[in-house]
Amino acid sequence: MAASILRRCRGSLQRCRGSLQRCRAGDVAALHSGPSLRRVQAPGHIASGRRAGNSFAGERGVAPWVAVVGLEIHAQISSNSKLFSGSQVQFAAPPNSLVSFFDASLPGTLPALNRRCVEAAVMTGLALNCSINKKSLFDRKHYFYADLPAGYQITQQRLPVAVNGSLSYSLCVGGKKNQMLTRTVRIKQIQLEQDSGKSLHDDTRSQTLIDLNRAGVGLMEVVMEPDMSSGEEAAAAVRELQLILQTLGSSQAIMAEGQLRVDANVSVHHPGEAYGVRTEVKNINSARFLARAIDYEIQRQIKELENGGTVMNETRAFDYKLGCTIPMRDKEGKQDYRFMPEPNLPPLILYDTKSLPANTNHQQVVNIDWIRERLPDLPSVRRVKLVEQYGILPEHSFTLLNEDGLMEFFENVVRQTQMNPKKVIGWILNDMLGYLKQHNLTVKESPVSSLFLADLLNLRERGAISSSAAKQVLEELWKGEGKTPLQIVKEKTLELIQDQQELEQICQAVMEGHQEEVMEIKKGNRKVLNKLIGLVQRTTRGRADPVLVKQILEKRLSQ
Repeated sequence: MAASILRRCRGSLQRCRGSLQRCRAGDVAALHSGPSLRRVQAPGHIASGRRAGNSFAGERGVAPWVAVVGLEIHAQISSNSKLFSGSQVQFAAPPNSLVSFFDASLPGTLPALNRRCVEAAVMTGLALNCSINKKSLFDRKHYFYADLPAGYQITQQRLPVAVNGSLSYSLCVGGKKNQMLTRTVRIKQIQLEQDSGKSLHDDTRSQTLIDLNRAGVGLMEVVMEPDMSSGEEAAAAVRELQLILQTLGSSQAIMAEGQLRVDANVSVHHPGEAYGVRTEVKNINSARFLARAIDYEIQRQIKELENGGTVMNETRAFDYKLGCTIPMRDKEGKQDYRFMPEPNLPPLILYDTKSLPANTNHQQVVNIDWIRERLPDLPSVRRVKLVEQYGILPEHSFTLLNEDGLMEFFENVVRQTQMNPKKVIGWILNDMLGYLKQHNLTVKESPVSSLFLADLLNLRERGAISSSAAKQVLEELWKGEGKTPLQIVKEKTLELIQDQQELEQICQAVMEGHQEEVMEIKKGNRKVLNKLIGLVQRTTRGRADPVLVKQILEKRLSQ
C-alpha cells in the first residue's frame, strides 16, 4: 500500500516537473500565439436545458472542439465564530492563536453547530433560487493532510442544505462594454462544511509549519453545473456570485484574503460526443486568474489530444507567473474519501411558517420564510433601479455595483448636487475611478469626499468655473489638504472671466498671433477653430467659457 502511494507521488512529481518545463519552453507563448480560438457557433440552449459550449478550431482544421466548464466555489461564511466551535474568526491573526480544543481535534470534544452559518447558507440558497431542504445531513469526508488534525472534514455529501438553483450573470459581447449578454448557470447544491488549516512551507529550512487558525471556519461550497465554456464566462459568474454574497452579508468574499476560492473542472470534446476526461484546477483566488487558467487548460487539452495523447483525470494548479497549469496529484475517487454519516451531529431541521411548531423559541430554530422576507435587493435588481432612477446606461450600473462603495458614493453626490446624474456618472467613472485605480485605492480610501465632489460639480453647473478649471480643482482635491473646492478656486483665481470685453481682447490677441490658423479657417477648414479655442483657454488658464469663446471667434472671423 505504502509502495503504491509512493510510486503515485513520484509519478505526479515527474509530470509536474515535465509540465513546468513545457510551460517555460513555450506553452505560455502558445496561449497567445498558438492555435487560434475560433468560435464556430454562438452558444445557445439545447433541449436538455444545458447550454452548448463554445467551439474551438484545432490545429489541423478537423472537427471543432467544445469546452465544458463547471465550478466549485468555497465561500467563507461571515461569522464571528467557527462552524462547530466558539473560536473567533479573524484574518491574519498570530498563528495558532484562534484554536479551540475541538479545532485541534482533541479526544472527547464535540461539535456545536453555529446558527449564524446555517442562516447564511439558507440566505445564499434563497438568493440563488435554490430549493431549501428542511432536513439536511452532515457527513465525514476522510483524507489525511497535516493541516486537517481530525483526519476528516465535516461536510454535507448526501443531503446538502440547498439544491437546484440558478445564477444569472452578464458579460460583454466581443469585449464591448455597451453590449451585454445575460446567461444562466445552474446551481447543483450549496453545502456547509469546515475549512482546513493552513500549511506554511519554509523552503529555506526545508520544513512545513502548520497554522490551525483557519481550521473549522465555516464554508459554503457552491457547486455549479458544467454550463459554461470559457474563462470569460466563469469569471463573470464568479464576480456576480461575489457581489450577491457581499450584498447579503453572508460572506465578505474577499478573494485576496482567501474568502472566496474557486476550483474549475475543465474538459473538451467534439460536438455530439460524450464529455471528455476532466481536470480540476484548484484554489484559484482571483477572477482574472480564473479566466486565464481555464482558457489555458482548454488549449492544453486540445493540443494534447490532437498530438495523440490523453488527458489525465488529475488535479492541477495555476501558476500565475508562468501563465500555465501544472499537475498536483491524481484525482481521488469518492471511495477514497470513505464518506460516512457524522455520528456526533443530528439531522439539521429547518422550518417555514407553516411547519413551525407552536410555542417555539425562535432563537432555537431557523425559519426559512423569516429569512426570505428579509432578503435585500440583489445586484440585478439594484442595477435596474439605478438605470430607471437616474437614467444612466446599463453598463454604467454594472461598474457602480462592481466597485465596492462606488454606488453609495455616486448616490451621495447626486443628492448633494444640482448636476444631472448622467453628467455626474461621467465625473465618477472617468475622473474619480480612473484616479483611484491609478493609485491602487479603494473608494473608501478616496481623499475626495462625496461632499467635496458635489460642491465642485455645483460650481461647474452654476457656470462659476469651466470644465478645465474644474479638473484643476479636482487635482488639488486629490492632495487631501482639506481645502474646499471654493477655497481652491479663489486661491488659484479659476473663476470664469465675466467681463466680455476682456475676453474679446484675449481672443483678438490670439488671432493676431496665429494668422496661419486664421487663414485656414477662412479657407473653410473649420476644425482649426478648436485649436484657437484651446489657445484662448491656455491663455486664460481655463477661465474662459468655451461656448462664449467660440461665439466671439466666429463673429470676428466672419468680419
